[in-house]
Amino acid sequence: MSPSKKTSDPITEILKASKVIAVVGLSSRRQRPSYGVAEYLQQAGYRIVPVNPHETEVLGEKCYARLEDIPGAVDIVDVFRRPEFVPEIVESAIRIGAKAVWMQEGVVHEVAAERARQAGIAIVMDSCILKEHRRRI
Repeated sequence: MSPSKKTSDPITEILKASKVIAVVGLSSRRQRPSYGVAEYLQQAGYRIVPVNPHETEVLGEKCYARLEDIPGAVDIVDVFRRPEFVPEIVESAIRIGAKAVWMQEGVVHEVAAERARQAGIAIVMDSCILKEHRRRI
């Protein structure tokens, strides 16, 4: 194993291996944290897929009402919803075969996280994907 492999961590691996990020709860309102984070990720080279039944398009991308409506594969499901919505989002992430579920700062749901892990999905909780990307990549 190369030295770079030994020093890498699961978050870095998720960020480097991923190309498509579904942002659940993405708002078209520029002042919302979801918008700023998604815009940063888009500029960093990721394909952003907005998931919000109340939007039609965000950041130039078609918005989908549910994860299951997205055509094609999703690597990371980035969650900008309150913790009580996480179990349903995790079940959807399992159904679509997502590789990771990323719960933004303030979003924690241990039971749903364990359900995702049992389904083979990586979990990051209570962490900002933008901050982690800036720190690691």
